[in-house]
Amino acid sequence: MVKTTPLTTRERLHALLHELNFKGMARVLDAELDRAEAQAVPAAEVVQRLLAEQASFQRERALVNRIARAHLPWQWTIDTFPFKQQPGVNKAQILALAGLDFVRRAENLVLIGATGTGKTGIALGLLRQACVNGWRGRFYNAQALLDELYASLADRSTTRLLTALSRTQPLCIDELGYLNLKSEQVNAFFRLMDQRYGRVSTIITTNLDYPAWYALFNNKPLVDALLDRLQHHCITIRIDGPSLRASSTASDASAAPPSSAGPKRAHTREPGAR
Repeated sequence: MVKTTPLTTRERLHALLHELNFKGMARVLDAELDRAEAQAVPAAEVVQRLLAEQASFQRERALVNRIARAHLPWQWTIDTFPFKQQPGVNKAQILALAGLDFVRRAENLVLIGATGTGKTGIALGLLRQACVNGWRGRFYNAQALLDELYASLADRSTTRLLTALSRTQPLCIDELGYLNLKSEQVNAFFRLMDQRYGRVSTIITTNLDYPAWYALFNNKPLVDALLDRLQHHCITIRIDGPSLRASSTASDASAAPPSSAGPKRAHTREPGAR
């Protein structure tokens, strides 16, 4: 008969933590028990420190999950936005928006400007900030969102999709501009904005000022209703400044050696240049 060695108390604790999936506590258990033995730490303090570590671990995991589900295409933040290169952006205003009061008030934010002026960078920075602060936001390219809404009509999942999107806080819709739209997509988009109206924040970036939306959606009564809801509680920022891509390229060119000095180096995207 084979004798088995009894598990030590620590081994049994590790087994229990593994069973309960308490990874935060498990990663510090030995260190905390060693500390308790060496310093005669009271049992209540040991428990408190272990629970605090587990809570911290769960918050970290929740943040990672929120950011993953937000589908951020780039890891830009407000801190990475090149304010010095974009005089068309009021830095104080953007930093104030990063306090997220507009999200708490369920206000919309529309960023209007030419290509490359930094609309997407600001929107992504604010969306990421919202995720860090506990909101479950989502980034969508406008055409991708409208295509998904259109596809949902085929399998009759539109109501379920709209219900999920109407709860997303905030929803970032990027590049609402020169799109290929069907009437069904326009109607579904209006239904989405109607369901979100007054309940949750929507961030939109576009190169079209509001009057041009009539040509984009090609439905005056619907656009009238859409803008009425969108602008009721809305902050509109018009960015009248240079392209950040152009300024980045110019900076690289001025700093680069003559072409005969060696191979050309690749240009990198200026953070926020969308």
